[in-house]
Amino acid sequence: MVAERLLGIDLGGTSIKTALLEKSGDSFTVIWDDQRDTRAGGGPLAVTENLIDTAEAAIARNGPPTAIGLGVPGLFEADTGNVVLFPNLPGDWDGFPLRERMERALSAPIWMVNDARAFTLAEGTMGAGAGCRTVVCMTLGTGVGGGIMMDGRLYRGAFGVAGELGHQTIDPDGRICGCGNRGCVEAMARADVLAELAGKTSAEEVYASAALGEVDSLEAIRQVAGYLGIGLANVVTLLGPDRIVIGGGIVEAGELVLGPIRDAVRARVTLVPTDLIEVVPASLGTSAGAIGAALAGWFRP
Repeated sequence: MVAERLLGIDLGGTSIKTALLEKSGDSFTVIWDDQRDTRAGGGPLAVTENLIDTAEAAIARNGPPTAIGLGVPGLFEADTGNVVLFPNLPGDWDGFPLRERMERALSAPIWMVNDARAFTLAEGTMGAGAGCRTVVCMTLGTGVGGGIMMDGRLYRGAFGVAGELGHQTIDPDGRICGCGNRGCVEAMARADVLAELAGKTSAEEVYASAALGEVDSLEAIRQVAGYLGIGLANVVTLLGPDRIVIGGGIVEAGELVLGPIRDAVRARVTLVPTDLIEVVPASLGTSAGAIGAALAGWFRP
């Protein structure tokens, strides 16, 4: 019996990551992964050609997969695969027929999924949320994304966009968000805001200086953790998840960041015993998005 193989491609602002999964029974194993620069500055046409080249190279190396999934950094029309909003990629993406162009070039169907939902599918199936009845995942970096899994299935809601944890309004008078709203979790807690609050050039610089005890960086982390805590406390109250999984570049700082987030969540939830609220780091690393894209190609959530 020939094993099922699933190809996942994760389109990010700086890199395109690829993963090949092999399915055996009900379990999945990563058997190959890779990454390359996105070359995002070239705009939609150049990025799409790069995605096609990425897929063709993976297929040439590993053979044709059973299914192909594509994780993308934004919103798209479910029926057409046309882009609605890619807020963190330069160029005129509005209405761009991404799926159509890739399917025509590869002569194969492509299943598209939002990158944060791909991350959720990966961590909820194979990572830190595996085995949980309800798991909520949040990715923290350039933006703030999220997703929800219930009973082993990705929950997408009536409009296909459920789980956008970063676009809860937590401060009606807060900063303008890339989505056009004001005071979203993302607008108040994304990486560049953290750096600005600390007077640094990057989030990584904030983490490094905070580890040395620098007061401004520690205070910036506390502020951002407070905003994230409001959003996650809302989620705990509404959904009562078994576990919250946090991923993205921010988790590299470990408990320096996760501790304040956990404290902020527990401080705002009054209906659940605080010791039952699990906030844990993701376990699949930088390949999670590509793994989730491959799983999306199989499950077609």
